[in-house]
Amino acid sequence: NYSEAAKVAANAPKGILRTPDTIRRFQSVPAQPGQTSPLLQYFGILLDQGQLNKYESLELCRPVLQQGRKQLLEKWLKEDKLECSEELGDLVKSVDPTLALSVYLRANVPNKVIQCFAETGQVQKIVLYAKKVGYTPDWIFLLRNVMRISPDQGQQFAQMLVQDEEPLADITQIVDVFMEYNLIQQCTAFLLDALKNNRPSEGPLQTRLLEMNLMHAPQVADAILGNQMFTHYDRAHIAQLCEKAGLLQRALEHFTDLYDIKRAVVHTHLLNPEWLVNYFGSLSVEDSLECLRAMLSANIRQNLQICVQVASKYHEQLSTQSLIELFESFKSFEGLFYFLGSIVNFSQDPDVHFKYIQAACKTGQIKEVERICRESNCYDPERVKNFLKEAKLTDQLPLIIVCDRFDFVHDLVLYLYRNNLQKYIEIYVQKVNPSRLPVVIGGLLDVDCSEDVIKNLILVVRGQFSTDELVAEVEKRNRLKLLLPWLEARIHEGCEEPATHNALAKIYIDSNNNPERFLRENPYYDSRVVGKYCEKRDPHLACVAYERGQCDLELINVCNENSLFKSLSRYLVRRKDPELWGSVLLESNPYRRPLIDQVVQTALSETQDPEEVSVTVKAFMTADLPNELIELLEKIVLDNSVFSEHRNLQNLLILTAIKADRTRVMEYINRLDNYDAPDIANIAICNELFEEAFAIFRKFDVNTSAVQVLIEHIGNLDRAYEFAERCNEPAVWSQLAKAQLQKGMVKEAIDSYIKADDPSSYMEVVQAANTSGNWEELVKYLQMARKKARESYVETELIFALAKTNRLAELEEFINGPNNAHIQQVGDRCYDEKMYDAAKLLYNNVSNFGRLASTLVHLGEYQAAVDGARKANSTRTWKEVCFACVDGKEFRLAQMCGLHIVVHADELEELINYYQDRGYFEELITMLEAALGLERAHMGMFTELAILYSKFKPQKMREHLELFWSRVNIPKVLRAAEQAHLWAELVFLYDKYEEYDNAIITMMNHPTDAWKEGQFKDIITKVANVELYYRAIQFYLEFKPLLLNDLLMVLSPRLDHTRAVNYFSKVKQLPLVKPYLRSVQNHNNKSVNESLNNLFITEEDYQALRTSIDAYDNFDNISLAQRLEKHELIEFRRIAAYLFKGNNRWKQSVELCKKDSLYKDAMQYASESKDTELAEELLQWFLQEEKRECFGACLFTCYDLLRPDVVLETAWRHNIMDFAMPYFIQVMKEYLTK
Repeated sequence: NYSEAAKVAANAPKGILRTPDTIRRFQSVPAQPGQTSPLLQYFGILLDQGQLNKYESLELCRPVLQQGRKQLLEKWLKEDKLECSEELGDLVKSVDPTLALSVYLRANVPNKVIQCFAETGQVQKIVLYAKKVGYTPDWIFLLRNVMRISPDQGQQFAQMLVQDEEPLADITQIVDVFMEYNLIQQCTAFLLDALKNNRPSEGPLQTRLLEMNLMHAPQVADAILGNQMFTHYDRAHIAQLCEKAGLLQRALEHFTDLYDIKRAVVHTHLLNPEWLVNYFGSLSVEDSLECLRAMLSANIRQNLQICVQVASKYHEQLSTQSLIELFESFKSFEGLFYFLGSIVNFSQDPDVHFKYIQAACKTGQIKEVERICRESNCYDPERVKNFLKEAKLTDQLPLIIVCDRFDFVHDLVLYLYRNNLQKYIEIYVQKVNPSRLPVVIGGLLDVDCSEDVIKNLILVVRGQFSTDELVAEVEKRNRLKLLLPWLEARIHEGCEEPATHNALAKIYIDSNNNPERFLRENPYYDSRVVGKYCEKRDPHLACVAYERGQCDLELINVCNENSLFKSLSRYLVRRKDPELWGSVLLESNPYRRPLIDQVVQTALSETQDPEEVSVTVKAFMTADLPNELIELLEKIVLDNSVFSEHRNLQNLLILTAIKADRTRVMEYINRLDNYDAPDIANIAICNELFEEAFAIFRKFDVNTSAVQVLIEHIGNLDRAYEFAERCNEPAVWSQLAKAQLQKGMVKEAIDSYIKADDPSSYMEVVQAANTSGNWEELVKYLQMARKKARESYVETELIFALAKTNRLAELEEFINGPNNAHIQQVGDRCYDEKMYDAAKLLYNNVSNFGRLASTLVHLGEYQAAVDGARKANSTRTWKEVCFACVDGKEFRLAQMCGLHIVVHADELEELINYYQDRGYFEELITMLEAALGLERAHMGMFTELAILYSKFKPQKMREHLELFWSRVNIPKVLRAAEQAHLWAELVFLYDKYEEYDNAIITMMNHPTDAWKEGQFKDIITKVANVELYYRAIQFYLEFKPLLLNDLLMVLSPRLDHTRAVNYFSKVKQLPLVKPYLRSVQNHNNKSVNESLNNLFITEEDYQALRTSIDAYDNFDNISLAQRLEKHELIEFRRIAAYLFKGNNRWKQSVELCKKDSLYKDAMQYASESKDTELAEELLQWFLQEEKRECFGACLFTCYDLLRPDVVLETAWRHNIMDFAMPYFIQVMKEYLTK
């Protein structure tokens, strides 16, 4: 029954029947037709139960694969029914490599996995998988396999091998693999990616990349080099390869040897012209010239154009001269023409321009020669002219252009005439530059050309040249008459050109053909030109020409040189030009005197034109010729001419005399009548001719001005008084009064003002009278003035004058009547001048009770003054009356006033200072105490009273502060209390002001006066500065040591206990603060614990010490134990053992107990140590000491630690089995119950 056998084999316990032998047995059984074979049944049962093992999996898959049922295998793998192995993978691989890959992955066979990845084309997963499982295959071998299958995937795989910072395989070896299969394209792609970082170490690989492409794919190499990706390859080797590959451009880029460069560069037909031109920019100057020479030598016709381009672009670097010499050395005028043609428009070098002209001539480029001759400004004209002469060109236009531009016209005419090229002369003056006709005519005259030819040439070129120049050229050669027909013809045609008429005038003057008429009537000629022409021939004609053209300077010069002063004087008078007059009347003019004589005697006598006279006179004035001007004006004014009664001329004559000859002024004033008297008089005054000015004013009845001259300028008040009496005019009296007032003659001035009935200067009069004290006269004057005008100022001053003359009855009557006076102002003045009786009347009149009160104070009427102050109700008045009462020691009245002052905080300080400065402290305090009850009492009053108490009544200050501390200015009172050394009050204020630190400091600095226990403890908890806690502790230690613990209890929440303990330890006062230490030990502070422990040791209180150690563990246990182990008292040594035990120093603890016979403690500590060796040592020690009972007890105490065999041996050796028997009974019981 194979079916049951299969089930039994499959279900055998622990799989003991799942062996290869079982499978072989099932395999040996033949399958029954129509039934499932026993082997498959067996495998079916196993598959239902779980996973097959390695051998089972292999044997199952063989028949399945043979039957082609691969999907079954895939299903079992998904369901994890098969144990994967390398052998299973090998079996599957022949059928399906992808499925085999899955098996290898599950079986973890890295080499086979990677091989399958390669065979299935999944190369991207190879590197990831190898890194993941930490497997390192032979990458190069693997690459060969991939490459054999697929070159493209081989390239991809190769890139993956080198993509990390550290490549997985050597790049050189990878390249070798590519080359084995001759995969140039893939290798190139791989290397382009691998070498993209352009590292120096990759130089050989870069060379190899370029080399393979230059040999097999030159265009690719050209592209790589064009991209400039690499810089570390062997440039010389690559250059040679480029040349062999026909890449001359790249070869040139890499060549450095001139021989190589010259060899390659001559093949211009194989090179890009633009690139080649740019290439020359990378060569040195010498190399560039050598290459150009080589190119021209090799094939000048083929290479000329590119050489010209190079030369044009780099002529600045290569030097133009060197390039010119280069082209000339090959006699290549064409090359020279094209080269220089490209730079000539930008060059400033004369040689370049000359060589260009030369080359253009040689190549027959006549139009270009014309252009450069016309447009260039850089060539040497002399050199070019000579060259063009020698060149014997068929067309002389270039030579004509040069000579025309650079003024070689004369040479040109001579050259053309002598070489029978007259037609070019006509072309020149007709078409090129007609304006050069005069120079051409001059040249033709110089070569004795026929007059007919010259006349014909002039007629041909009509109106396009300068007649002046033509006349000058002909005139220089004394052939002016040659032009007469032509000139007359032009005038007949209506020509108005000055040059034409100038020339005709010159011909008429030379031929004496009625020249004066022509000069006067012809309106077109240039007077300056013709006049100059006449000067040497006929000065009179020159004057005519110059006068007609108003050529002033030329006319003056010709008249001076020929002594024609009469003509010049007539011209100057008629010309009426001030500037022209100024030029001839200069002192430096040597001809001035004869000219002035002719002006006075002839020119002005003849004229009837007032403007001509006026301009002439002004000219003399401007020239500052006063004596000559007087001479001129006397001739005009005093000789009964038409201008005798002319006002301005009379004025001018007197003024000129004032300036030049003062002795004649009075004569002119008396003789003349039609002048401007006031103006002349004022000018006379300005020139200090005061008597003359007085004579003018008196002659014309200007009395006010006359008396002003006497007063201000002559300064004779007696003559002025006589003059005023004689004319008796109010205005004259007023002027006299004003002068007398200025001189300080107040009484006389007031009399004069009264005679003038003039109150206008009342202000000046009042000021003068005030200064001089003429009050009686002032009263008269002001009474007169009041009648004329009821001015407020006048009435005010009249009241003051009455007060000064002590006419109090008149004053009272005046102020009670109607008036416009400023009575208040007068009252103030009377008050200031201490006329208190008058001031009293005035203030009373205007009800100014404030000032009235002040006045009454000065009169000593204090009660009335207080009444006045009450009516005035002014703080200033109260102060004034108060101070006066204090000075008069009327303290009752002063206090009445003071109560009205102190309520004003701003006035309080001044009042207090006034009392204090005079020593009235009691009265001041009394007044302030009375003021405290006022409704308007303010902080300043309470504060100042507190300060006064601190200074003068310190016993009352505490009571005052306790009542009113909230109403005083505490900072101010603090300073006062400190200055008065009132320490208790100072502490009180600090407390109220919440300055607790200062309060504590004050109590500690002045304990006798300021310290109070309750207050101190209350304040100390509020201070901000922690340092004060420790200062307070120090203070208590010195001042109140018995209360120190109370203070410490209060401070304990805020103290640093370590610092406090250190301090008490330092001053050796720890016993004193033991209560404090006990109270704060619950903080478990190390310093506190150690200090208390020390105290307990000192006091030999072992119970307290043991309690402290148990309760608080923050102290140095070992140090304390070492100290206690030497203590004379056993209880303290016992504590030492206890401490050693607590620090796991079991041996030391047991030894100490043994030493002090503390057997129980020793056994307990040995038991707690859990140390078998220590327990056995203690057991041995008890036997040595013959403590057999202790031996028995130790067996019980240390039962768990002792070894039974050791105990048995020890008991047997010492014959104490009886003591050990209980122990062994217990041991036996435990052994049997296990």
